[in-house]
Amino acid sequence: MTKQINILDDVSVVINALPNGEERLIVAVAGPPAVGKSTLAKCLVETLNQGGLEPAVVLPMDGFHLDNAVLEENGTLERKGSPNTFDFDGFQSILIRIQDQTKDHFIPTFDRSRDIEVAGSAVVRKGTRIVIVEGSYLLLDGEPWSGLSSCFDHRVFVEAPLIELRSRLIQRWLDYGYDEEAATSKAEFNDIPNAQLVLESRGEADQTLRQSNNK
Repeated sequence: MTKQINILDDVSVVINALPNGEERLIVAVAGPPAVGKSTLAKCLVETLNQGGLEPAVVLPMDGFHLDNAVLEENGTLERKGSPNTFDFDGFQSILIRIQDQTKDHFIPTFDRSRDIEVAGSAVVRKGTRIVIVEGSYLLLDGEPWSGLSSCFDHRVFVEAPLIELRSRLIQRWLDYGYDEEAATSKAEFNDIPNAQLVLESRGEADQTLRQSNNK
C-alpha cells in the first residue's frame, strides 16, 4: 500500500470521528518528528474545505519556535525543536483565544527555508469551524505541556516505530546537503531523543493512527 493511500485512509478515519455541532472544533494532531503530522493536517484541511464539509484551517505549533538569536543566547540553539525551544505561553494563549469564533485571530507560521517564525502570516477566520492544530508536543504528559489537553475537542496521535523515524530523520539532514556522518550525528543528538520523548511520554488521545515501516 502506498503512502498516499494510507494518508487518505487516515483522513477519512479522523473526519468520521470528529464530533458534530456548530461550535468551533479544535483538533490536535500530535506525534513525533517525521511521522507525517504536517501532511495529515494539510490533507485534513484540504478534504474538509474542498468537500464543502466544514471550513477548516491549520494552526502549526512550529510557528512558535523561539528565534535563533534567543536560542543562541540561551545556549539551546543546537536543541532547536525540543520542548524548551518553543514559546509555550504564547502558544497556549493562542489556543485559548481561538476558542472565540466571533472574530478573526492572526497566527504565526514557520518559514522552514529561512528557519524563522513569521508573525501574523496566517489567520483563523471567524467563520472557520475546525482548527487543526499540528505539533509534536500537543499531548505531552508533563508540565507545562499537559495543560494544553483541555484546549482540544478531539486528540489524534500519530505513531511509527522509532527505527523508521530514525531513518526518516537522518534522511531529512541528507536532503539538506549533509553527508551521512553529519546527518546521523545531528539526528541522534536532537531529533531522535525528541521523537523518543514524544512516543514514551504521550498523554491520552481520542484516536491513535499507527504507521507501518513501509509507510
